[in-house]
Amino acid sequence: MDKQIVKDQLNRPLRDLRISVIDRCNFRCQYCMPAEIFGPDFAFLPKSQLLTYEEIERLAKIFVGMGVEKIRLTGGEPLLRKDLPLLVEMLSNIEGLKDIALTTNGVLLPRLADQLKEAGLKRVNISLDSLNDELFGQINGRKVGVKPVMAGIEAAKRAGFGVKINMVVKKGLNDSEILPMAEFCKQEGLELRYIEFMDVGSTNGWKMDDVITKKQIYDIINEHYELEQVEPAYFGEVAKRYRYKGTDTDVGFIASVSESFCSSCTRSRLSANGQIFTCLFNGNGHDIRDFMRNGASDEDIRAKVVNIWNGRNDRYSEERTAETAAHRKKIEMSYIGG
Repeated sequence: MDKQIVKDQLNRPLRDLRISVIDRCNFRCQYCMPAEIFGPDFAFLPKSQLLTYEEIERLAKIFVGMGVEKIRLTGGEPLLRKDLPLLVEMLSNIEGLKDIALTTNGVLLPRLADQLKEAGLKRVNISLDSLNDELFGQINGRKVGVKPVMAGIEAAKRAGFGVKINMVVKKGLNDSEILPMAEFCKQEGLELRYIEFMDVGSTNGWKMDDVITKKQIYDIINEHYELEQVEPAYFGEVAKRYRYKGTDTDVGFIASVSESFCSSCTRSRLSANGQIFTCLFNGNGHDIRDFMRNGASDEDIRAKVVNIWNGRNDRYSEERTAETAAHRKKIEMSYIGG
């Protein structure tokens, strides 16, 4: 496939596409979908407003033709979307696409892991914010213990996926779990990604005082395990990676608050209701669903996406202040994924 490489205002190429396939989730994590906001009466998107699998496939082909090499499926909880392995199979057949990954809470993996692997999924990131049942139940807002997620991790390993563990760290909530999580993942040979608590959306009550920085987490781990830095595997790699000395197990840090990586961000995001977002922290989406449904050709869609990316100048994490965090319009994590 001949690719039309596009770059934005800061000369950043388009390389990654994150697709939110659903806005619903079976958890109510405090940093994403707090239960007091996303309660029993919350109006989630009707099926008619979600992109169909055929529409997602069509858009993915166009994005791949513009330079995208990796796609990550997100939510909400993407495994709640019916027949997700079918979408994975459709995407895996796109010429020029090198990688398909999934971010999930893992609870439904025991039932779906083998189907997803057979369909062409290559990697999974599984969210786990604590090894303590009571604390984890508090964080996920559903009083679900650790065991169902552990079953998902084991299912992913058995299926042959590359597995990474995501841990969002919030001061005063689960920072006591930093070292236990490191010990567990090191023992199991799993790459752990510590994620700084971020001001995504406007419902998670984010404050700078709640952030445990990458340096603070690193210092806690380094007191017990010697870490050596690992060079980035490719331009635009989000995590700053280290390795436990004497092992082949990595530990990564997503430090978008304390050590921003805006200058090398190559990610575009497609929301559950069919809008393109050029930054995780930019609430101004660009409609592509209705444009497509109103008869736009592939060339029309490609031209629109090129125009969106060419005009992109987002670097929110470099510009973040208490004032911008409080007043900037943002999209909720449940619509746009991580």
